[in-house]
Amino acid sequence: MIYVFLANGFEEMEAMAPIDCLRRAGKQVVTVAVGGAAIRSSHGMHVIPDLTEQEITLDESLEMIVLPGGMPGTLNLENSEQVQKAIAYCAAHDKWIAAICAAPSILGHLGMLDGKNATCFEGFEAQLKGANVTGEPVCVDGRIITARGAGVALQFGLKLTQLLCGDAAYKKLHDSMLCE
Repeated sequence: MIYVFLANGFEEMEAMAPIDCLRRAGKQVVTVAVGGAAIRSSHGMHVIPDLTEQEITLDESLEMIVLPGGMPGTLNLENSEQVQKAIAYCAAHDKWIAAICAAPSILGHLGMLDGKNATCFEGFEAQLKGANVTGEPVCVDGRIITARGAGVALQFGLKLTQLLCGDAAYKKLHDSMLCE
């Protein structure tokens, strides 16, 4: 199972592209509302996620968490006790943690990027405490995947698919979506 956390002010493309890619590849993706049952995106889209943050279960069925960026979505994610617990669980149990745009700053503030290659939205580099900021569109180091922003959201989603489902699933999805 994959949890995609959605807080008020999240960036739509950074959440929906990974959700779409992973679901097309057959993964169980669950959207999680942070801060209420209904969430409003950074551009005014109203979303009703599958679960609220109080309903999540952190156990062996969890494969990955995804933290979309956007403002104030990233700040709302970082201020959530449940999101913090999910991050800690994933780190302690060798599960994937994916963050895009401003959201890698959450991991930087926790010291999780120390000595790791990472990337983020321009202007957030100083928030990636201890990281080697690469500037790459998508960066994988260990079990942490970071990405720059909305413009690479599809590439981010495809990379998550490749990591969880393998090269054949990645290629099939890439080709079926007519990616260049």
